[in-house]
Amino acid sequence: MKVHQQLIGFACAMLLGSCTVAPQYNSPAEPQAQTEMQEDDEQVADFADIKISKGAEQAIADMQSDKDNPENISGTERLRIVSYNCENLYDTVDDPKTNDDEFTPEGEMNWTKGKYKTKLINVAKAIRAAGNGTMPAIVGLIEIENKTVLNDLRNQDALKPGNYRYVHKDSPDKRGIDVALLYNTNQVELVAEKWIPVKTGAKAKSRDILYAKCQLKNNAILHVLVNHWPSMREGENESEDKRVAAAKAALHVVDSLRKTEDGANILLMGDFNSSQSQPAMTNVLKVKRYNKSEGKGSLCDLISRYEGNDNIGTHKYSGKWNVLDHMIVEGGMLNKNSNVFTTPYSGHICHEQFLLSQSKNGYYSPKRGFKGNTWTSGYSDHLPISLDLYIR
Repeated sequence: MKVHQQLIGFACAMLLGSCTVAPQYNSPAEPQAQTEMQEDDEQVADFADIKISKGAEQAIADMQSDKDNPENISGTERLRIVSYNCENLYDTVDDPKTNDDEFTPEGEMNWTKGKYKTKLINVAKAIRAAGNGTMPAIVGLIEIENKTVLNDLRNQDALKPGNYRYVHKDSPDKRGIDVALLYNTNQVELVAEKWIPVKTGAKAKSRDILYAKCQLKNNAILHVLVNHWPSMREGENESEDKRVAAAKAALHVVDSLRKTEDGANILLMGDFNSSQSQPAMTNVLKVKRYNKSEGKGSLCDLISRYEGNDNIGTHKYSGKWNVLDHMIVEGGMLNKNSNVFTTPYSGHICHEQFLLSQSKNGYYSPKRGFKGNTWTSGYSDHLPISLDLYIR
């Protein structure tokens, strides 16, 4: 009974975000905890029935210690930017030009209007959560199907106050999955857009990179690239050449901007299907860690501060957290004397409780919409990420 009461109390504290002292549990030996982590497969259970292992207890503590506390910098206004891989945000209509059949009412996923509406509500809720009390100025979206989905998303109650408009184009992706950008018309004006092709072979193409030239409230220009690089489905090493191709396409844009605009404010965001330390990032884009900026002319990943932490990431696979989603800024933007700048610790992973599933052994994973072909009313297999810009 005493242990049961402790679990309930801990669950309440987690939901309120106010747990300060970790309760004591009967913890298994570390080898067993390691096995549990490897077997973590989003098995959802009631908090009161979960037996928390020692390893999971530490994982929970690590998440709790990572607070989204934006800096207050006098004389500036803070704009929040969000990136979110929505995981298969399809409408219910069959597009004869793409392989979207499974996401129709007659398809494998039995994708009904009711499920679609729930998904829209969930994605909007996740974006607002990543905004941390603000309406994000810019939202990069990954894995959305078409303009219909974008219209339906921006009209959700959670997002209506942002008066969002969008940038989108159908990509060469066989499944009809694209990137897009929402911009808050109260804070941002779209000046120009361009779609950058990514050639992964003689005839093969991946998803285009979206380039958007945005004018902020203080009239400064922010150049935004929304990315969804090729996945590791074929194997990490086997598919690296495809991510290298995407990195080269992005670098071409970055180099062009640097040549035409001295001190250009550049932001690359999205799902790169790569850590900051992998070849496409380090050897091609030459991306530095969040605290290793080389200033103007370099690129710095502000989400890389989470890499190497086994208990927090943006995506989880086979029981292991990875950081696949990134906010990469031009190094000059870390200069606080600029009229648009950010800080090394302003990148954040949104890991609100409602976005997570807890396994029978206590470990957390992103709460997906599906487990296999079974709809679980979840959100995505990725967590949203954010970045704070400060303008004068």
